[in-house]
Amino acid sequence: MGCLFCDIANGIVKSDCIYENDDVIAFHDIYPQAPHHVLIIPKQHISTLNDINDQQIELMGSLSIAAKHIAVELDVADSGYRLVMNCNADAGQTVFHIHMHLLAGRQLAWPPG
Repeated sequence: MGCLFCDIANGIVKSDCIYENDDVIAFHDIYPQAPHHVLIIPKQHISTLNDINDQQIELMGSLSIAAKHIAVELDVADSGYRLVMNCNADAGQTVFHIHMHLLAGRQLAWPPG
């Protein structure tokens, strides 16, 4: 398929993995936009949020639970963190495998841009 995130999830491409369970893997973004910038991806390939179906509700919840665990581990749960999911090119999605960005470690502006 040629999907970078599938290759990371399958161990073909190495990443700086900081969290993993049966459904989700998380690693540091190689182009961080904050002191803590983690990508949280499902191991199952789903191209965009538009492609999610009712059978993937638990999987989507697993991304949020992973984010919470990572925030605690990074010691940013209490100070705050932002979760972002982009859908398609106009929103900034560059890898077409759904993923959640966890951003933390500095004051984040609003609106985001």
